Amino acid sequence: MVKTKEGYKPDGKSFSNLLKSMDVLNAEGMPFWDLVELEKLLDSSNMTVAEWNKIGKLIADAYDNYDGFVVLHGTDTMAYTASALSFMLEHISKPVILTGSQIPLCEIRSDGRDNIITSLLIAASDIVHEVCIYFGGKLFRGNRAIKYSSEGLIAFVSPNYPVLAEAGISISYNRAYLREKDTEGFCYVPFENVPIGVIKVFPGIQFELFESIMTERLKGIVIETFGTGNIPGYDGALLPIIEKAFANGTIVTVCSQCPQGSVMLGEYETSMALKNAGAVSGLDITTEAAVAKLYYLFSKGYSTDKIKYLMGKNLCGEMKDDNDAADPEKLI
Repeated sequence: MVKTKEGYKPDGKSFSNLLKSMDVLNAEGMPFWDLVELEKLLDSSNMTVAEWNKIGKLIADAYDNYDGFVVLHGTDTMAYTASALSFMLEHISKPVILTGSQIPLCEIRSDGRDNIITSLLIAASDIVHEVCIYFGGKLFRGNRAIKYSSEGLIAFVSPNYPVLAEAGISISYNRAYLREKDTEGFCYVPFENVPIGVIKVFPGIQFELFESIMTERLKGIVIETFGTGNIPGYDGALLPIIEKAFANGTIVTVCSQCPQGSVMLGEYETSMALKNAGAVSGLDITTEAAVAKLYYLFSKGYSTDKIKYLMGKNLCGEMKDDNDAADPEKLI
């Protein structure tokens, strides 16, 4: 980002020059690295499925040539991109570290310098074998992280999974929580831009306003509910809408508005309607990861029943394991 009359905007040439001016990036002890830039740089608020696919393909095409990858990315949608890459880079066994800065690199107090340096060291360490976010001295599993602050230098947290590493005088890895190296063959799965929506429940919500979007075109929807999956009753106003979505083949996944904790459909009466209507419990998955997971599963071409089953199962560390789900062999 560079400062302009219209506010901060991305500028590739300026960024390349800033990197070249950082002598420490070529100092002894730093890994050798190459810089690859997308032709059109974007504010991360403008990210789409197409950009996720471009980043994923760049990594996939160069996968055998490098020990690891660092993706420099804006903070606003970094957690979405990290989640998307964790699914589309199937069976990855190398580190992909997303990082960026709260203060642009062109500014004197930018936090980007340390984030870039440490991310490069982690990416070359052969300790991490998954998609992560490194920010503010901490390494998070990419599909477990959320953006926590728009102002603080500790911009990300991982509410339902431990930090994977902390950088102090040395980088201390929490090895018990790192994913083991995947021995299956790496595969890049580009996402199809299928119609997916997110609804956040709030007191006084008029569910009938959302009925018009529950068409056969809508492939998946994430509902952010209160607490452990609770919704206001309102004389059963939501139930017919969810049933309509279910009849149309729409996958309804329930997440919690609470950053920490897990959805437990049926635990309270106010969540039983969702369970009876065929909604999937997202357990402790983040909304960012749930959206990315829907894109991934639909892009795999699975049946509706199999997608519904897999939305409630841990695939790549994005949620806790649920051992109560039905036998997947019956749904293939």
